[in-house]
Amino acid sequence: MTSYKIEAGTAQHIGNRPQQNDRAALFTGARAPGYMLAVLSDGVASPAGADQVLHTARQVFDDFKPGERPGIERLAQLLHEMISETHTVIKMNAVARQADIHASFVGLVISPHGEAVWAHVGDSRLYRFEHGKCAVRTGDAAYVEHLVASDRLPPEAARNHRRSKLLLNVLGNSRKEPFVTTGSHTGLAAGDSFLLCSDGLWHFFTDAELAAVTARTTPRQASEMLINKATERSQGKGGNCTMAIVKLVKPAQDGSSAGPG
Repeated sequence: MTSYKIEAGTAQHIGNRPQQNDRAALFTGARAPGYMLAVLSDGVASPAGADQVLHTARQVFDDFKPGERPGIERLAQLLHEMISETHTVIKMNAVARQADIHASFVGLVISPHGEAVWAHVGDSRLYRFEHGKCAVRTGDAAYVEHLVASDRLPPEAARNHRRSKLLLNVLGNSRKEPFVTTGSHTGLAAGDSFLLCSDGLWHFFTDAELAAVTARTTPRQASEMLINKATERSQGKGGNCTMAIVKLVKPAQDGSSAGPG
């Protein structure tokens, strides 16, 4: 039995953009009691790719049957399946529509055995906090190293990959397979928390600020505070701002079990 319960929520704001291209959702496993999935996607130029990310992620998660205890490797594979299937479907849809459809991906699976596994592609990020301190932040470092090593690009060209459609790391890129970064943590406990967010949020905050707000408030309160502050700091130039917050807190005295809040 886990020593925590889960409080979680999603929130978004359109920012100074004509439409909302981000999507975020929280799911429980249809065939996997006690497992939860948080997923967030930033659609590039349109919401079509992000919509497909959530649709495919839910389908794959609903089909997931963990058995006795799947372990970190199986949960990472689950996230890779979501990414691979979404990438394939988006490319097919792009051909049918004769238009580019791209999207980022960041996903987090939490098991009832105190395990967390995450994966990300693109500019959306995942943060893991421990008692108000940032322990992990996903980013571009691994992808830049990949471009330098595999594509033999000069480091400066690799760091400027966002300016090149050829090098852009997104789902749906017909020129390049998505580069997936994964991570995991075992021994989850009350005081741990996760933030999945689009660049319309993380661009305006330090790691320490995000950790402090997430630790001190409920997911709903934190999302409201962060959106308000991002809107203020963007000075009318902010993009879509979207997040999913997952907090592990001490259970109530009546011994209620862990589950999505």
